[in-house]
Amino acid sequence: SLNIAFYGTYNHFLDDTDPAGQDYWSDAISFNRQLNESHFGQFHRYRLEWELPDLEEREDNNFTKTYGYLRWFLDDEFVMEVDGVGLNSSGTGSEISSEPMYILLNTAISSQWGFPQKCPSMCPCKKYNCYGGFQETCGFSEGFCDLLKEAPADYKINYVRVYQDPNDPKQKVGCSTPERPTRKFIEAHQHKYKLATDAKPLKPIQNGGAPCDPKANGTLPQTCGGETRGICQQSHSPPTCRCLDGWTGPHCMNPRGFDDIVWDPPESIEDLGFHGPMLHWPVVVLIGGLLGMLFVAPFVLRRRRRFFMGYKQVRSEDYERRVAA
Repeated sequence: SLNIAFYGTYNHFLDDTDPAGQDYWSDAISFNRQLNESHFGQFHRYRLEWELPDLEEREDNNFTKTYGYLRWFLDDEFVMEVDGVGLNSSGTGSEISSEPMYILLNTAISSQWGFPQKCPSMCPCKKYNCYGGFQETCGFSEGFCDLLKEAPADYKINYVRVYQDPNDPKQKVGCSTPERPTRKFIEAHQHKYKLATDAKPLKPIQNGGAPCDPKANGTLPQTCGGETRGICQQSHSPPTCRCLDGWTGPHCMNPRGFDDIVWDPPESIEDLGFHGPMLHWPVVVLIGGLLGMLFVAPFVLRRRRRFFMGYKQVRSEDYERRVAA
């Protein structure tokens, strides 16, 4: 079923310290599908097909606009689709997203299972703790704490694969593309991407330096990812991680990634339309020689002028004898 509880919902949280800056309107469309017991005990294959919109009329697309789509599949069975044509005709200004994105996989457990609901009567709904008393558990949805108390929840992922069409110029890898210059937008609107205590919108990637345990074993943060990813430096007090080649992060748990093509390099003076003259090496040598002559000429002229005016250089020892006398 279509989850309409999110779209157009005003979100306010009881622990907001700055409602004007923290509250927001939901502008999203989501879909709920009932899963059975097998989805919690066996591996299943989830697939998303994301076709980008192409709103420019060009010869290579037969001068036809396309609005893209999002299609979800479960074990190769089609589940649902969000069609860009429908979004465009709705008149809301919505469209299939074309911003650079990354994949995030987590359990996403919400205190209300993602469904906004009114706080029950006689319940303060100020603190949520499944292991607390009535005042701390009454705000949860029915059955939520029972699910967490049965056993620790493990989210096991076998693989994640991303496929792109190398012949489609719309499909690019990178955080800032020509169509979506994210870096420039963030630099121009820094106040939207940082808190009052932040100096910059994005913090640099930390390469090692996190505390570690020399006695720990396994591929864990405490071991700096294990012997193939990082080293726990015992010479430091306290011991800290040092990442090996190809790994990064405070505990060296993340592979060092990069984009093969930098779509948005830093600006240069040529971006302003200024291009210096094309010079060959003989011209460079000639210009260098002229600059050198201009630098040396004042000293030569000064010595010649002193010579013609009768000045004579005095040796240091003669000067010292005259001063002493």
